[in-house]
Amino acid sequence: MARSVPLVSTIFVLLLLLVATEMGPMVAEARTCESQSHRFKGSCFSRTNCANVCRTEGFPGGHCRGFRRRCFCTRPC
Repeated sequence: MARSVPLVSTIFVLLLLLVATEMGPMVAEARTCESQSHRFKGSCFSRTNCANVCRTEGFPGGHCRGFRRRCFCTRPC
């Protein structure tokens, strides 16, 4: 009897975890497409500056990325 209590409690916790993950919010994550900016010159250190240049290229935003600090424009796919 003493060994069955921890076993039953372990099974109960695993069952709760299974139910909790199945009942989680069903949120569809939008994919983000990236394209390197054609108009941004130099190294990218300011996300705001990169985003402004990307807006002139028709993208809603952008960010600095990589070791070489390049500006990448982003948009939902």
